[in-house]
Amino acid sequence: MRALTWQGRRRVAVEEVPDPRIQEPTDAIVRLTSTAICGSDLHLYELMGPYLDRGDILGHEAMGVVEEVGGAVTSVRVGQRVVVPFNIACGHCWMCRHGLQSQCETTQVTAHGTGAALFGYTKLYGQVPGAQAELLRVPLADHNTIPVGIELPDERYLFLSDVLPTALQGVQYAHVPEGGSVVVLGLGAVGQFAARIARHQGLEVLAVDPVPERRQMARRHGVAVCTPDEAADRVRELPAGAAPMR
Repeated sequence: MRALTWQGRRRVAVEEVPDPRIQEPTDAIVRLTSTAICGSDLHLYELMGPYLDRGDILGHEAMGVVEEVGGAVTSVRVGQRVVVPFNIACGHCWMCRHGLQSQCETTQVTAHGTGAALFGYTKLYGQVPGAQAELLRVPLADHNTIPVGIELPDERYLFLSDVLPTALQGVQYAHVPEGGSVVVLGLGAVGQFAARIARHQGLEVLAVDPVPERRQMARRHGVAVCTPDEAADRVRELPAGAAPMR
């Protein structure tokens, strides 16, 4: 198969690599139909070389069609369309049962003191072959595949792999009270979703970004926007002792 591989600092290449195979009865092989590039992939491109080997397959945002399953897989079947979350978690340990899959006790990379294994993200997170490829081996497939429908195009589902849940978690972790307001700094993919989620929850939202096209996209979805300079002016105009947001 063909896959995007790390070749050195600021060097990646699409290469022919061996197809993944079922290694454990809990595995599935997914033929990928869409994958995305995450902002965190820039760390691999620029900084994380000491934790990568030449030829490592990158990528952790993907979806596709199940091509093969191990004998112990029960929740998905061959031919089913699925999204693959970027965390690799077991679904049954204490951490997973409490919604902390990024700290899964089964896949946690204890040798490096990090969290759960991730697809395509260095030795620190298990050095698991990634998803910018034609095929992906998904460990613990019963928990690490999300079945989706066939009615909509990939781009309507793909963001479930990382971007949308990351944005939702960010809004939740802000602990904004009912009827409160939130400032979203940066309108990349996660910022766009965070702004829309916060507005959907009935919060007052102000999104800040220097790029006109990004502000225009957010404005189309009813989000109030401004430039960083305009945001700084608004803060300076607050009366003494007032909080800039709540």
